[in-house]
Amino acid sequence: MTLHIRPATPADATTILHLITELARYEKAEHEVKATVADIERDLADPQSAANALICTLDGEPIGYALYFFSYSTWLGHQCMYLEDLYVSTEQRGVGAGKALLRHLARIAVERGCGRLEWSVLDWNEPAIKFYESIGARAQDEWVKYRLAGDALLALAE
Repeated sequence: MTLHIRPATPADATTILHLITELARYEKAEHEVKATVADIERDLADPQSAANALICTLDGEPIGYALYFFSYSTWLGHQCMYLEDLYVSTEQRGVGAGKALLRHLARIAVERGCGRLEWSVLDWNEPAIKFYESIGARAQDEWVKYRLAGDALLALAE
């Protein structure tokens, strides 16, 4: 068995959307996926897009992906990497794909001079939490995540 990680291209949009939908189903939120293949193709083709993605294959077959973007920490005075999605198909968990994707991301972050690599995890996702802690990641309990979307975002913008 051979794992391979490579940058995603617009040609991977259908695969990525399939994996996004699998992730959403796992998180009990499939109904919230609004992205289309065209959206993903557009953003992966645009060099100015914030979206960056990796595809992980096992013996040539896609089994997972990571989608990330760069932000900036005023406290650190450095850019940072934010991991929006990390997903490995349920049937392929345990082959080392998740750790390989995170290692690949960490290398990119270090090469780019990032001060940190951050992500969020659902509080009920114990397997993911244990996995992240096993690689040295620590929860940031003092921070509360907020979101402004949909009608609330539109209302504030008016």
